[in-house]
Amino acid sequence: MIVEFEGDVFRWDARADSSWFFTALPPELSADIREIPRPYRGFGSVRVRARIGGSEWSTSIFPDAERGAYVLPLKRAVRDAEGLVDGGPVVVRLEVLDG
Repeated sequence: MIVEFEGDVFRWDARADSSWFFTALPPELSADIREIPRPYRGFGSVRVRARIGGSEWSTSIFPDAERGAYVLPLKRAVRDAEGLVDGGPVVVRLEVLDG
């Protein structure tokens, strides 16, 4: 399954000193991914290959109960290379590897 979506970059606010940034998948896309049969992984994660601009990497998306959607972690190297900032927009291409 390969999908593209637009989202906003946000800082994980569970800890004030956090430097973790994410973008949330749309709820309807998250629902579609939840329906894919796959083995259970820690924290309900799903393995993906992500691409933003010229940056591509393997990672996992994680369910976020507060948002009712999966979230994609955005590592510093990608944020720096693609000029991503807290609150700014991002266009993501995801290939779901589990399932």
